[in-house]
Amino acid sequence: CTIETEDLRTYLSKYQAEKESSKVTIDNIRRIFSSFFAWLEDEDYIIKSPVRRIHRIKSASVIKETYTDEQLETMRDNCDNPRDLALIDILASTGMRVGELVLLNRDDISFDDKERMVYFDARTKLHLQNYLDSRTDDEQALFVSLKAPYRRMKIGGIELRLREMGKRLNIDKVHPHKFRRTLATVAIDKGMPIEQLQKLLGHQRIDTTLQYAMVKQSNVKI
Repeated sequence: CTIETEDLRTYLSKYQAEKESSKVTIDNIRRIFSSFFAWLEDEDYIIKSPVRRIHRIKSASVIKETYTDEQLETMRDNCDNPRDLALIDILASTGMRVGELVLLNRDDISFDDKERMVYFDARTKLHLQNYLDSRTDDEQALFVSLKAPYRRMKIGGIELRLREMGKRLNIDKVHPHKFRRTLATVAIDKGMPIEQLQKLLGHQRIDTTLQYAMVKQSNVKI
């Protein structure tokens, strides 16, 4: 009840100086304060939120990198086993989170059902079927280690595999989330309405989807 606007401003200023934090980090802390004090105000613990007079800290928007068509094809061409090829294709065509990917089982994949929560293209279907047909293990996981004993791949394993591939092929910053960002950017670039992209990516809030939608200036001109 005794915290005032100036107290919070001083805290944010000192925090930024001591930690050498970015404007994005400081604004994230401001937003947390804002949510907390707004709740206190709603519940009548305080009369007015001291954060109201602290404005959003603007920072330069950074357009995060996506894969080019050439980079995706280079990765596909240099896969030395059917698992990695299927892995890259499913990440590239579905845009799913790597945390969702590692939880998938073989039974979760339907090659015939037209109603799916996540959609993959014809190329992914072929490479996924080839990978599953090549397997001799009984593990239910969709993606498993290349060597026995075959175990479900974990997030760290997928990240490491992609990072090693990126270094080998001289492709900068190869990681699972970049496939998701690439799919979103390409979808927007081809004219997909933002509401449909929100559904495709499984976002609760459209604000989150908009962060992926880095529209090319050539399209803005058109």
